[in-house]
Amino acid sequence: MNYTIKKEKNCLVVAVTGEIDISVTDSLREDVDRALVNYGVNILIFDLGQVDFVDSSGLGVILGRYKKVAGKGGKVYLAGAKPQVKKVLELSGLLNIMEEYFSAAEILEKIS
Repeated sequence: MNYTIKKEKNCLVVAVTGEIDISVTDSLREDVDRALVNYGVNILIFDLGQVDFVDSSGLGVILGRYKKVAGKGGKVYLAGAKPQVKKVLELSGLLNIMEEYFSAAEILEKIS
């Protein structure tokens, strides 16, 4: 598993390492959805600081969680994307609908 999911300050923080591609998206999607229900939070942070690559299936997981969380009045934030990942996020349009910050810690400080 190349990701961790934890609750911090009434937020769900998903920290991914390496690549978000077809090899991890099914388990990532299921684990994030389960954690959102189990923790009952409506703020989701994708910590992308250790991500080197995101493919279309990875973008789909992020967008799908955004639709799920935003549909219930919540927010999804993106944190720490490296330049090559940020470029993919920009081209996909995800940065038009989600706020991006330097780090997950910055987001947690902002919303608490």
